[in-house]
Amino acid sequence: MPLEALIARGYEIEFYSHALSILSVDFPAALAEIEEVLATTTIPIKEIIGSGGGEAAGTQRMRRALAQRGWVGTNFEIKKIVNGVEKEAISHAIDHVKHFERGTLALEIEWNNKDPFFDRDLENFKRLHAEGAISVGMIVTRGASLQAALRPAVLRYAAEHAIGSFGDLAAQAIQPTQRQRKEIERRVTKGQGFAEAWATVFVSDKFGEATTHWRKLQDRSRRGGGNPCLLLLIGSADLVLSL
Repeated sequence: MPLEALIARGYEIEFYSHALSILSVDFPAALAEIEEVLATTTIPIKEIIGSGGGEAAGTQRMRRALAQRGWVGTNFEIKKIVNGVEKEAISHAIDHVKHFERGTLALEIEWNNKDPFFDRDLENFKRLHAEGAISVGMIVTRGASLQAALRPAVLRYAAEHAIGSFGDLAAQAIQPTQRQRKEIERRVTKGQGFAEAWATVFVSDKFGEATTHWRKLQDRSRRGGGNPCLLLLIGSADLVLSL
């Protein structure tokens, strides 16, 4: 079975439209590269907590590791020309693309975006596959075990750093937004401990149901999103988190 090292670490793997057969036979080197990058990726909880509105440093390391192996950002442009006159031009930007002898693979990392980004990615894959531009589309996102582990991980961080007030957060260079502060204060007023209130609000606000994670991706792919493009979907396991 391909990607055995990831499966052993608790990653969720799904193949659609014969992607397993095609990738195993024609693109074993690609699978090996992806497995190597993901199996060695770790993201300290501090990076997630302190990433603000930007991408976590661990995700950036993942992107750099792929880029170093030739998986680079690519803008595909498809033009319709009738009798020498351009009638239509559509472009599709993909973050990680690599060309192999047997074809071209496209990969997107949706670690923490709004979930409609899945719709964009799947539609891009569908169109590019229909035009013969890519053989397989792949998406990496937060797996179910990682999604479930985020709040406990933030709570462990709070316990290790004796987080019990906004001042303690400030000492760790953590600045909740005004909206978050009000919600934390509301919960504390109702009797919830400060650390638990902060962890709950932080995770709900930044990694809530409306963000990109495994269940949201499954919902779309099982409804036929991206079809008939061959798809490989990967959900990162909770083991990527570290204190």
